Amino acid sequence: QVQLVESGGGLVQAGGSLRLSCAASGNIFSIDAMGWYRKAPGKQRELVAAITAGGSTNYAESVKGRCTITTSRDNDKNTVYLQMNSLKPEDTAVYYCNADTTVLYKSWAYWGQGTQVTVSS
Repeated sequence: QVQLVESGGGLVQAGGSLRLSCAASGNIFSIDAMGWYRKAPGKQRELVAAITAGGSTNYAESVKGRCTITTSRDNDKNTVYLQMNSLKPEDTAVYYCNADTTVLYKSWAYWGQGTQVTVSS
């Protein structure tokens, strides 16, 4: 199993920046990719950015050029960061960390508890 602990959300003015962090522990060697999703009121959950174990990244069109996803690993934790710049009110949402894993040829997805990001105009 993988445990995810998120941090870094908050209230920021439009044009400002935030950095979200998600620390994964447990069976981190089973992780194929980690990413950030968001869910705004009245909207479906959407992918914001993802990074594979090999370092390939993927971004939603709405955040390209404004967000950067990176990852770091120490002995027992794999941490993924989402640096968000030039934030807009439409970025307001609950942001969820995700880890996709494969164990014994089966895929499992793990989710963090969510962190609120509010961008004021």
